Amino acid sequence: MGKRMSASRRGRSPGRTGSLLGATALTVGLLAGCGSDAGLKINVYYAPEDNFQSVVDDCTKASGGRYEVVYNKLPRPADGQREQMVRRLAAGDDSLDVLGLDVTWVSEFAEAGWADEWTGEAKAEATAGVLPGPLETATWNGKLYAATKNTNVQLLWYDDRLTPNPPKTWDEMIQQAQALKAQGKPANVVFTGAQYEGLVVIYNTLVESAGGKILSDDGKSVVMDAGAIKALEMLKKVTTAGITDPSLTNSKEDEVRQAFQRGNAAFELNWPFVYASYAKEKKDELKHFKWTTYPRFEAGKPAKTTIGGYNLAVSSTSKHKAEAYEVALCLRNEKNQKFSALKDGVPPTLESLYTDTVPLDATAGVSDDNPSMDTKYPMRETILDALKDAAVRPLTPAYQNASTVLSKILSPPSEIDPQKTAEKLKEQLADALQSKGVIP
Repeated sequence: MGKRMSASRRGRSPGRTGSLLGATALTVGLLAGCGSDAGLKINVYYAPEDNFQSVVDDCTKASGGRYEVVYNKLPRPADGQREQMVRRLAAGDDSLDVLGLDVTWVSEFAEAGWADEWTGEAKAEATAGVLPGPLETATWNGKLYAATKNTNVQLLWYDDRLTPNPPKTWDEMIQQAQALKAQGKPANVVFTGAQYEGLVVIYNTLVESAGGKILSDDGKSVVMDAGAIKALEMLKKVTTAGITDPSLTNSKEDEVRQAFQRGNAAFELNWPFVYASYAKEKKDELKHFKWTTYPRFEAGKPAKTTIGGYNLAVSSTSKHKAEAYEVALCLRNEKNQKFSALKDGVPPTLESLYTDTVPLDATAGVSDDNPSMDTKYPMRETILDALKDAAVRPLTPAYQNASTVLSKILSPPSEIDPQKTAEKLKEQLADALQSKGVIP
């Protein structure tokens, strides 16, 4: 899941990134050997991403032969990624250098002492030009523990032949869907209603948009205030209004995408990956596939949409920390964030890239093989608007426990009893926060 400006407003090339780390990195590199022949390898543990090897190769080249960057591909399921790194770090494995962390894991890894704090020039480089929402996901207790690689945010997708004027609030969306249903037209509101992190994302967005809190800012206590209860009321309302699919409780991101593409829905709440799929599978109808920002909880108050994405941390067990910082910065610099955004569809965390119109190969014209942010992200301005006022999931080292509790108690959302469900969440989340150690 889910998957948050310097004066120059430009990123630096991988070579420049390395120089920012100064003499320390150079000295360590020279001690390790004058070239990759010396066998120095910087191990990056990261989720499967189709074109990430090209980024890794770029950073190996940028080192000037001082080391080789090695991409250790983690399992595809997020739980498997986390488990593999947790087990190795807990055992003190010093072969891990750069860690690819889901945005919900940073506080856990920082609190456990597995992720190094970013300071000095490395921190300055890692934070320059980064949007505030994604940057918040890389911090814990006011300190930076990772560099943002990519972000993600959900939008409201619709067909303008059905709804030329998309709803601005959840209540409007429900009313429009019911009106379409009465006319015998596609009417469902589809979203991630299965018992997993996707349902937590939906609920967290509703809570934040209603001005509520699930946990305290320090992640140590449960709040579950009036806004959190209002969010439960809205989840109950939308799932009992006769406008959700019977398969809601089995719906994850791709099932939601497919339901909309089959013409079984009027409104889709989902990540931007759906645009590329629609363009590929329903090209003739693409001009009618539209988007807007997430529906508001209340008129006049912008929605605060929960963001996803990945961050890059430096392992506290690494024997080559100077190089590890250098590599992490290279993997997510402006050039490589743009490459990953265009090739792998992962939205950048750098604000400048949302107004970048230069194709990947600046010497050639725009084409399917040489895309630009204009062609791949026609919704980029909407994404940027959402990211500027985004929500993050509760920051706590016990997030995995909290997420499990939330998804279990919220499912199925049609059976929510707002007051009773809130009390149950308050009690079980309190227990989850008291959990000792890390659950693999």
